[in-house]
Amino acid sequence: MTGARRLLLLGGTGEARRLATRLGSPDPAGTERIEIVYSLAGRVREPALPPSCQIRIGGFGGAAGLADYLRAERIDAVVDATHPFAATMTTHAAQAARATGVPLLVLRRSSWREQPGDDWRRVPSLAGAVALLDRFVLPGPRPHSDPAPRVFLTTGRTDLALFAGLHRPWFLARSVEPPTGPVPPRLTVILDRGPFDVAGETALLRRHRVDVLVTKNSGGTMTAAKLAAARDLGLPVVMVDRPPLPPGVAAVDDVDAAVAWVAPPWPR
Repeated sequence: MTGARRLLLLGGTGEARRLATRLGSPDPAGTERIEIVYSLAGRVREPALPPSCQIRIGGFGGAAGLADYLRAERIDAVVDATHPFAATMTTHAAQAARATGVPLLVLRRSSWREQPGDDWRRVPSLAGAVALLDRFVLPGPRPHSDPAPRVFLTTGRTDLALFAGLHRPWFLARSVEPPTGPVPPRLTVILDRGPFDVAGETALLRRHRVDVLVTKNSGGTMTAAKLAAARDLGLPVVMVDRPPLPPGVAAVDDVDAAVAWVAPPWPR
């Protein structure tokens, strides 16, 4: 092959930025020069961006639009390093890869695993979390007089609308940017960006008298401290399981393995 190979990196995570930085360094893993197109959905106004990449912001227009883009831009391979819950994007990437014959790798950090002392209530989806919270009853004495559960909701601002119909619980939500659209009627929002530590998360849960934590099983270290804080305080955690990957898709869980996959020859 002559000239630089072109890699479409579907990003937006810390792993995506680290991979882009590694691949943009001189001679990563013995590869020839790689032109990286770093693609973001555009949901955050000021995203953290890697150096030495062509940046693309916005959607592709579904699987067919992504397939057209791969052909038009002469993309040689795709790495999907989007959020573990970006199921629609991953499905579209798998469909576009099959349609064009362009090799695809999914980079997903490992899931969190339940530890001794944890009290996880696992649900298969956000809809399952909504249903569980609607009837949630905490055992034992309450640290406050509110008869409804006080919920720390950390599933992301775009998911708040799913909980807007719940009038009984009180919600504390944290996001990088203010939420838009419908939100629960009893809601307090904190604007903040990780990483967070256990001491800070413990203080936050105590200050707001939180009864239950709701989170997606995103994995990683940026926001894992809330799980340790909930464990230390004996709080239950409603844990939303990850959506499954499309069948037949190659996947790795660390940046080193993704760099090795990019090393020539790329799979076909």
